[in-house]
Amino acid sequence: MIAIVDYGVGNLFSLASSFKMIGADVTVTSNKDEIRNCNKIILPGVGAFGDAIEKLRADGLDETIISEAKSGKDIMGICLGMQMLFEKSFEYGEYRGLGLLSGEIVPMEGKIPASLKIPHIGWNALHFKKESRLLKYIKENDCVYFVHSYYAENCRSSLVATAEYGKEITAIVQNGNVFGCQFHPEKSGSVGLNILKAFCEEEK
Repeated sequence: MIAIVDYGVGNLFSLASSFKMIGADVTVTSNKDEIRNCNKIILPGVGAFGDAIEKLRADGLDETIISEAKSGKDIMGICLGMQMLFEKSFEYGEYRGLGLLSGEIVPMEGKIPASLKIPHIGWNALHFKKESRLLKYIKENDCVYFVHSYYAENCRSSLVATAEYGKEITAIVQNGNVFGCQFHPEKSGSVGLNILKAFCEEEK
């Protein structure tokens, strides 16, 4: 069973539907015991980092996620959920993240050409940087769907794949059992479903 953490943000229905399409058992929950009893955890998210991390901490879900990750359970953050896995974010201030990945979240403004629109919305090709289970069923230059204005930086140790948007943008990260996708797999067609499928499998 896969737990999609419900802390009041994110389009959870489409994400749950994507897992069901690949035959995975999934539950959307904010119950800590249910999260602990699941085999894997998905941390979704849309909106602002500060509001999201505050909601997560208000119910003590941050501690649950951190402890489960440290126990070796597979965890994947998606979009803002991925960003919260890092040490800190500079989105409208400075906020402490979950600290499961080294690096920080920074604005795209000033880092990409002024001719490019922010937020970055649309399909971009993936460029692989190192091996990861998430890449098992996809290939170099497969396209996925992004919607974001901030991205992860100084995260070379966990960097799996990037996308090009005026500069290299962090797209997939992994540190052991902690995974993250800046894009939305649930909105990325068959490529996204194949990434979720790979996450669902056990490491061999």
